Amino acid sequence: MTMNHIPAALMALAGAPMTRRGLAKLRTRETLLGAAKRLITERGYEDATVRDIAKAAGLSTGAVFANFTDKSDLFHQVLSEDARVLAETMRQVAALREVGVRESLLTILASGYAFHLKQLPLLQAAYAESWRRDPSGEAAARGWTRQIIAILEGVLRQAIANGELRSDIDVELAVDLIWRAYQSNYRLAIYDGFDLDALTGRLERQLDLILPSLVLRQAA
Repeated sequence: MTMNHIPAALMALAGAPMTRRGLAKLRTRETLLGAAKRLITERGYEDATVRDIAKAAGLSTGAVFANFTDKSDLFHQVLSEDARVLAETMRQVAALREVGVRESLLTILASGYAFHLKQLPLLQAAYAESWRRDPSGEAAARGWTRQIIAILEGVLRQAIANGELRSDIDVELAVDLIWRAYQSNYRLAIYDGFDLDALTGRLERQLDLILPSLVLRQAA
């Protein structure tokens, strides 16, 4: 196996020496995470049993419990990996430097919609489980959310530096409003069948309400 074929989770550990056993364990975790994500996306959280996940991964149920505390722990790890990928995707989109703050925010957040719409049942399961999430799972989720929030704050701060936005705006509050508007639209995807165009169109209208009233510099 060449380095190009090693998953991101393994590459992150490339700086530390790995034993063959340690590498095999990481590959087992990657396989289980992939199988769990696939089955939960196809069936939902409740119907994707540990036995089925192990079978889909070509492993025993013992392998699941050797790597994860229980199905909930496995699911939280799936969500954490998804959040990592999404944060990196949004970071790359933000680096493209769209012309205006509105366009930048819209493009970054639309990439989130595109990401989740491909696996909507997984997102629905995540919302359902969020009310039962253990403290460690919640802390991990909030950690990745903070990374995405930081990306959005960076867009606003850059717009301030460019003179597009007022220098006295409350950046944290503005981003909180934008983030909550973005998240609220997922219910429309789950329950009302909104596709990417519909979600993006609604987000555009939300930004057109939020930005002028809260952050855009008023014309003289």
